[in-house]
Amino acid sequence: MARKKRKMSSFQQFIPNLITLMAICAGLTSVRLGFEGRFEPALYLILLAALFDGVDGKVARYLDCASPFGAELDSLADFFNFGIAPGLLIYQVFFHGTDYAYFGWLAVLFLSVACALRLARFNVALPIETDKKNLGSFFVGVPAPALASLSLLPMYLQMMGYEWLGLHPVLITFYLFFTGSLAISTIPTFSIKHVNFKENMRPMILIISILLVIFLFVFPWETIVFANLAYIVSFVFSYRKYRQSPTE
Repeated sequence: MARKKRKMSSFQQFIPNLITLMAICAGLTSVRLGFEGRFEPALYLILLAALFDGVDGKVARYLDCASPFGAELDSLADFFNFGIAPGLLIYQVFFHGTDYAYFGWLAVLFLSVACALRLARFNVALPIETDKKNLGSFFVGVPAPALASLSLLPMYLQMMGYEWLGLHPVLITFYLFFTGSLAISTIPTFSIKHVNFKENMRPMILIISILLVIFLFVFPWETIVFANLAYIVSFVFSYRKYRQSPTE
């Protein structure tokens, strides 16, 4: 009986890692589809990898099987899925075969390096150097999944029909440098996983979540673009709330 329990426990410990491996497979397949020119499914796979990234940690905590191995595997998956795959897709769409290929590649390299630095800082839990305030409700800079989503904003717009973006590779280059800078910055950004909603707000949050899912199915790219723009605007409010939070 004890042996059977140990086997079941080993299988439970593997479940979060399996989800992380599925995220890596999604990211790798996204790159392959990007090389084949199938950009829309490639984007969906990166979004799927982001979903897996949000699930694996919650499953590990629910099963009480979080481990250093799982944390390292998750970090490696995040670097590829959110630091490398989005950049390769953007390069294929906007820069490959153009006169701005070298400038675009520099921007992609910066994006990947910024993601690596962001993950390294997160792994060692480096605090904000400027203050010693409580960061329980904040991230330091933009987290890796959000970085990937923000960097892919030009592709979302192109999927909506704004193909003129492809005629402005310089603009996209500066935008990639901007998003990479957000990742390595010390801007306090809201951490959704640590937000505690009031009891009377939960029904409204549930309704908003249901509406968001409906809009994702009906107007996927428009909804994602709106969510990204709203996230950028939230930096103003997160910074103000951080400045108003009490010091330790």
